[in-house]
Amino acid sequence: MGTYQRIHPRVPEGIAKRKAYLVGGGIASLAAAAFLIRDGHMPGKNIHILEESGVYGGSMDGAGNAKDGYSARGGREIEEHFECFMELFGFIPSLTNPDRTVLDEFRELNLEEPIESHCRLVENAGQKADFSTLGLSTAHALQLGKLTMLTEETLGRTTIEQFFEPSFLETNFWYFWRSMFAFENWHSVVEMKRYMERFMHLISGMNQLKGILHTEYNQFDSLILPLMKWLEAHGVHFDKGHQAVDLDIDVTGGEKVVTAIHLKVNGAAKVIPTTRHDLVLVTNGSMTENATKGDLNHPAVLNRSVTERGCWSLWEKLAAKSPDFGHPEVFCGDIDKTKWLSFTITLTDDDIVFPYLLELTGDLPGMGGVVTIKDSNWLMSWTAPKQPHFINQPDNVKVLWAYGLFPDAVGNYVNKKMADCTGRELFEELCYHMGLKDRIPEILAHTTNVIPCMMPYITSQFMPRVMGDRPQVVPQGSVNLAFLGQFAEVPDDCVFTVEYSVRTAMMAVYRLLKLEKEVIPVHPSKYDVRVLLTAVRTCLGNKPLPLDKSLGQLLSGTVLAKLLNG
Repeated sequence: MGTYQRIHPRVPEGIAKRKAYLVGGGIASLAAAAFLIRDGHMPGKNIHILEESGVYGGSMDGAGNAKDGYSARGGREIEEHFECFMELFGFIPSLTNPDRTVLDEFRELNLEEPIESHCRLVENAGQKADFSTLGLSTAHALQLGKLTMLTEETLGRTTIEQFFEPSFLETNFWYFWRSMFAFENWHSVVEMKRYMERFMHLISGMNQLKGILHTEYNQFDSLILPLMKWLEAHGVHFDKGHQAVDLDIDVTGGEKVVTAIHLKVNGAAKVIPTTRHDLVLVTNGSMTENATKGDLNHPAVLNRSVTERGCWSLWEKLAAKSPDFGHPEVFCGDIDKTKWLSFTITLTDDDIVFPYLLELTGDLPGMGGVVTIKDSNWLMSWTAPKQPHFINQPDNVKVLWAYGLFPDAVGNYVNKKMADCTGRELFEELCYHMGLKDRIPEILAHTTNVIPCMMPYITSQFMPRVMGDRPQVVPQGSVNLAFLGQFAEVPDDCVFTVEYSVRTAMMAVYRLLKLEKEVIPVHPSKYDVRVLLTAVRTCLGNKPLPLDKSLGQLLSGTVLAKLLNG
């Protein structure tokens, strides 16, 4: 979208009397509320964000204190071409300076402290592994090329391990890829294709995480908190303890109209009548639904409930009302293929771990990104974020975050399944792989807490699926209903990103209100010949691309020949 399209939409007729009910308190609903106010001219007092828990921000969470320990379930990776994300935070004021935006400060931070990993892989208990190349053969590169050429319809429900030969899954490329994005071998190759095309401009720096951006604090404090403050200032209602359990939807005459929202409000039944002029925006499905936490002495116990699972249960009821509302069972039907475990470590007066990691990696906290342990049975990765990682974190407290993709595997050092480990045991296993086995007792003496978090659905959005399994953001014939978040269909964009959620919010608001403003297009990396050629060279080990002799003669001395040959 060029500058010509960056208009201020006209005020929709009757907007002052219309109401919006946003089901779920994650980034998608918060973004939708912001776009309703700025672009839709809806009064903030007319907007209700209905959240079952007492905490907003969804998967972009972060909380705790120095006494009990801090916890963040994870952080979404961000890059420069998250266009809808940047648009949103380009008008949200900074918490510290109302004359600056969140985007202003975010950009300045990343210019001053860019991520560039000098230790992307480790093995053999704290030894750097070679991460200089992607480690792809010509055959592997050709397979990646084939993947980008095939259509999503042709690939269907094909998994990654079905598409690629086994040796591909042992390459550095796959270690980098799966630890950055949390892909498993049995996940959808279509989603991998989307990532390949969407982030093709980042492939040349993937081994050092070049182009990945970070926030000053955890993403709740840096992004969600200022967004909520702005919405509160505009009078938006944050209705905590409100669980949407069903919607009444009139599906007649080719139209779909929500006529009522059924809620449990602190356990009591409540019904909100809605008209065709009101908006109902539903976050269907959640990566962090039914997440459980442990502590230093207790594991996080997996919640396998199939009857009480919040927004998944709501989506199942909605899907029964129309085939246009998707198929939730595709994503939430096999917890053992969608779960993994993260843990947050709080250290007080640490003089061992952070100094050691600086020496091992050569990266200051916040500037190195994720480090993956190649020979970990749990396939663990850790990251040392910029400190302090929480706004209320004292100077003598440090926070470290880690996760493992194989929670049912037995550890290399701790003889237990990852899922059965206490926070203490998880940290002991991590220390062993870092090369700190002999100093574990000293380190634990300065460990305030280790909070594990088991997430049954954390990679459910990657499960193999076909068109129709995710509902359209605005389903066919919908008058006042839209779907938000990771389980609504957005052509060409990538799930498991904050951009995807914000984009669904923009699509929902603009389409239901029939605004003349365009939704910002997905960044077209895959159509840039310069990006394509750089990606090909990187996958081939940065070898010059040979030109056919006759073509070389024809293009000799031209800019195109220089471009093709590097």
